[in-house]
Amino acid sequence: MQNTINTISIVVPVYCGKSSLHQLCQRLKNSLETNFLSYEIILVNDACPENSWEVIKEICLKNNFVKGINLSKNFGQHYAISAGLSYAKYAWVVVMDCDLQDLPEEIPNLYSKALEGYDSVFAKRYIRNDNWIRRLQSNLFYKIFNFLTDTEYDSTLSNFGIYRQTVIQSILKMGDAVKFFPPMAQWVGFKKTTLIVKHNSRPMGKSSYSFAKLMSVALSTIISFSNKPLKIFVWFGFFMTFLSFTVGTLYLLMTLRGYFKVAGFPSLILSIWFLFGVTILETGVLGLYLEKTFNQVKRRPVFLVTDEININTN
Repeated sequence: MQNTINTISIVVPVYCGKSSLHQLCQRLKNSLETNFLSYEIILVNDACPENSWEVIKEICLKNNFVKGINLSKNFGQHYAISAGLSYAKYAWVVVMDCDLQDLPEEIPNLYSKALEGYDSVFAKRYIRNDNWIRRLQSNLFYKIFNFLTDTEYDSTLSNFGIYRQTVIQSILKMGDAVKFFPPMAQWVGFKKTTLIVKHNSRPMGKSSYSFAKLMSVALSTIISFSNKPLKIFVWFGFFMTFLSFTVGTLYLLMTLRGYFKVAGFPSLILSIWFLFGVTILETGVLGLYLEKTFNQVKRRPVFLVTDEININTN
């Protein structure tokens, strides 16, 4: 591993970004060659259905500073990031998306900020150039995430940022089966800050993250990072027990005083169905935690690589 201060690795997960890769690599080269002694661009193909691997191979054959990694199947964006991080060899590491919304021209600014004495500099998208539906989905995602994990994660932050190699190695040591890069980068600590950067509108295509996929990521991440959902149901159970005892005592007193002539069939059925539904929901949440525990103890690799290009060059 090379630790020269002005060397940098750029990790880019690739999924449905085939049309932007040539421009991305050229703009990265222009931004990096005047600011860094050595650099590398690591493109991780996450089984892109557009066959981006062919484009990555073409770029790698023409540029030995571009490294290509091909995963055996679609593991997901944050697993592809983990794969790229495991290959990054230079003192500083930038993580960014492949769709050109993260601007390569902002990397020198992030690096300058890091040289002020920071280990992590997170790019803060002060003005997000996404459509209102995408912004709404993202805001809802982080509100749910923050509430259920007792964190204050800023929705204007994303994967884009620059990180010292010591931070990256700490992230790689985390044995979580579920990977979600932004909170992992926050969790490891070290000296960190944010820097406001420009956020470009998507030049082509659309995000691969639907609302359903965002919620699925949120559910998996929340269960992996927090036990708060279990605590909520414990307190809800205490509340329902207290409520049942109070209402039961009230009904008993009212029955002894002759207020009820006929047993309340509707209230009985509603109570049974309500408590039955709550019980199933609680069992389901517990089952999700057991599933994550099961996946964790299996200790399967979080990604598998089938092809590598230019890994030993530079």
